[in-house]
Amino acid sequence: MSTCAAVAHRGGEDLVPEHALAYRISGVSRTVIGDKAHVSGPGTIALARKNTLLKTIKYPERGDIPFRSIAILLNQAILKKISVEENIIADTAYTGEPALDLSQNLFLKGYFESLVPFFQTGRTLTPSLAELKTREAVALLLQHDAKLKNMLFDFSEPGKIDLEAFMQKNYVYHISLAQFARLSGRSMTTFKRDFKKIFDSTPEQWIRNKRLERAHFLIAERKQAPVSIFSEVGFETLSHFSSAFKKLYGYNPSALT
Repeated sequence: MSTCAAVAHRGGEDLVPEHALAYRISGVSRTVIGDKAHVSGPGTIALARKNTLLKTIKYPERGDIPFRSIAILLNQAILKKISVEENIIADTAYTGEPALDLSQNLFLKGYFESLVPFFQTGRTLTPSLAELKTREAVALLLQHDAKLKNMLFDFSEPGKIDLEAFMQKNYVYHISLAQFARLSGRSMTTFKRDFKKIFDSTPEQWIRNKRLERAHFLIAERKQAPVSIFSEVGFETLSHFSSAFKKLYGYNPSALT
């Protein structure tokens, strides 16, 4: 169980490592998953599936109210324990959305309101209480939709998928090659071999060039500023982006504005 907070605009992207149930106390965020963008504010409750790739920009609600949220990580250890003790087993593949808006669920709203005082006062939940509250979260999710067991209690590793389609969709996410390989259902050796066969390039070179091509399009055609898109296309810093852009195109990205 964890909490996260931000006091200023913050860009980020991540591979959700475990199923995550989150509640927005204050602030606004824009989250992009695949080709869909979601803007949410205070009171939002969302469930994100493990291994989901997403990008998020967080904003304070107003200048004096920071971004604050509570996130419950439903890790595999506790879920496997619940599965054995309560005989809950996934019976088919989960085919729903990777992220669900559960803001209208009054039971989950009440659940999070019971946790807010702990974080407002800086009190730490004891291990036994943290486990109890995690179990409560799982029970409420299954009460909301019994089919969520196929998300929560699927303990399999990602299976081998279409690598070309996967990379074309996800190259902008700043994750390691090992993570790209695992999410495509491959060992690193197989990932690099299949990548070379499909793209006739190394993963590093192809990903960098695809990100820069996307950036060129956004700046030249969509008239967006380099400072507003470098993170969106997968670069961690503006200086790294500008250096790579000039190396590929021979001029600075600012020359297009």
